[in-house]
Amino acid sequence: MGFFSHRKVKNYAFLNRYDFYLPGWGGVFALAGLLILGVLIGSGVLILLGLVMSKEAVDTYGLLITYPIQFIPPMIFCSLKSRSNAVFEGGVALNSAHFGRTGGWILALAVILATFSAAYMSDAITQWLPDMPAYLEDLLKGMTGGPLWVSLLSVSVMAPFFEEWLCRGEIMRGLLQRVKPAWAIVISATFFAIIHMNPWQAIPAFLLGCLFGYVYYKTGSLLLTMLMHCANNTFSVIITRMDAFKDADTWLDVLSPMEYFAGFVAAGLIIIGLVVLLKRIPLERPEGNLDVRT
Repeated sequence: MGFFSHRKVKNYAFLNRYDFYLPGWGGVFALAGLLILGVLIGSGVLILLGLVMSKEAVDTYGLLITYPIQFIPPMIFCSLKSRSNAVFEGGVALNSAHFGRTGGWILALAVILATFSAAYMSDAITQWLPDMPAYLEDLLKGMTGGPLWVSLLSVSVMAPFFEEWLCRGEIMRGLLQRVKPAWAIVISATFFAIIHMNPWQAIPAFLLGCLFGYVYYKTGSLLLTMLMHCANNTFSVIITRMDAFKDADTWLDVLSPMEYFAGFVAAGLIIIGLVVLLKRIPLERPEGNLDVRT
């Protein structure tokens, strides 16, 4: 399935605690419900913060506090399930690094370039959507318009870590034991898109999620997908702070049609190049008895 067994992989201690739980369909729905519960808890905490902090402080720092809270219920659930299953043989590591003969640094550079390329190509779809509602636009600008360190910590560090843990590390890793890899990639990407809760983010999230999922399937490296996610979000934070892009809705607002088309072709070639590179990496299949309990 493209992953080492738990016994074969030296993993980071924090990620190790989840290796023995492989969510099935029931687990996927449970994680969705627990994430909703976490969102409700985070909303409650945000309301409480509003009682003891100024509105400006809540708008600036509230996300740093409430964002991780929404992932606490699913993380506790997965940790307890993994600990319960650990008495049995098997397990599949959340993070491994089977890169074949491809150097890690080369692969890291390739996936970052492919991430930028996929984000660029998604513009061809999102530009056909109606204008984003003003309230949503203000909300997204609030997430990236505060102090730079706050934006980078929340959007470039926390979001890649928690969302990749959930969508690729838990959901996709579990589904790979039950359905064909293509379906596992698409379903996890769909989940990734849905949790963004609006089409203007969901469509690029789905396309990027498919790319992240393929990289995870071929390499087993959750750290690589976190890096890709981080690169995409960091680029978004930086570009929204540049004067030339502040009033731009699509790349066509800052590029000529010829430049836009040339960029589209280049982006497509980069993604094809990454796929070719990944196809050269042999799949590493788990050994021993896998516990696939939900």
